[in-house]
Amino acid sequence: MVTEISDQTFNQETDKGLVITDFSATWCPPCQMLKPVINNLAEQYDGKVKFTSMDVDENQQVPAAFGIQGIPTLVVKKDGKVIDQLVGFRPEPLLKAQLEKYLTE
Repeated sequence: MVTEISDQTFNQETDKGLVITDFSATWCPPCQMLKPVINNLAEQYDGKVKFTSMDVDENQQVPAAFGIQGIPTLVVKKDGKVIDQLVGFRPEPLLKAQLEKYLTE
């Protein structure tokens, strides 16, 4: 399951464990291509990785704080600290390989 978050709930929702936040917008074709990939990974990694999503048009404080200029951008946090930032569409096998790396670090 992917949890929709906002500027107000970002810190609370992403401060524990391994969390991937998908920064995207409804008008962005690569963002829409990434959504089913994120949904599949959220099912596969249920209980191991938390997936969240933030609309950059509706929430501008957190994306600005991270310097996000291109979407989709995935921000990876582990126990509240940013460990990676991935910009652009990535196919599921590539993202899955990245996730495995984060889980073993």
